[in-house]
Amino acid sequence: MKTHHFGYVRVSSTSQNTERQLVDIPLDATFTDKISGKDIDRPELTRCLAHLRKGDVLHVHSIDRLARNLKDLQNIVEMLTTRGVSVQFHKENLIFEANTNNPMQVLMFQMLGAFAQFERTLTRERQREGIAAAQARGQKLGAPAKLSAEQTAELMGQVALGRDKSAIAKQFGISRPTLYKIIAVQTPTVK
Repeated sequence: MKTHHFGYVRVSSTSQNTERQLVDIPLDATFTDKISGKDIDRPELTRCLAHLRKGDVLHVHSIDRLARNLKDLQNIVEMLTTRGVSVQFHKENLIFEANTNNPMQVLMFQMLGAFAQFERTLTRERQREGIAAAQARGQKLGAPAKLSAEQTAELMGQVALGRDKSAIAKQFGISRPTLYKIIAVQTPTVK
């Protein structure tokens, strides 16, 4: 049985570059997700896991690219090794071979996975603190307003007249979702 080598690459957003992961590693195919690793509900990861067969090797740049919490990480690796698939993490230089149980590797794996989960938690906490501090300083968050107050009033007037919303959006150079957000913010809610 020929061993096939597959890669799984993940970055958190579409603007990030995947080129530094699994460089110079000969692979038969690579599955790439540009999505957060907060859970395992990722399209390319799902395809990758379904594609792997007994004797295959899954190459991953680092532990946090596969999963961001210890439970998901352990479940994926255990499921794969039980199926006869080996998993290699290149940054940490760890290999989990099919149907073997090296206690020292398992310990290292669990420690590194716990650190990845801890770092994600710290990052989210720092982000929340930063947002709260910026709001306390009176700093406005988010994208700047698309329209001036005068343009918004004119837009709302046209909405009130029942004009076609696609035409209104086009006239003001905004998307329909943006138009609906403006309408929602400008329309008082009755309680």
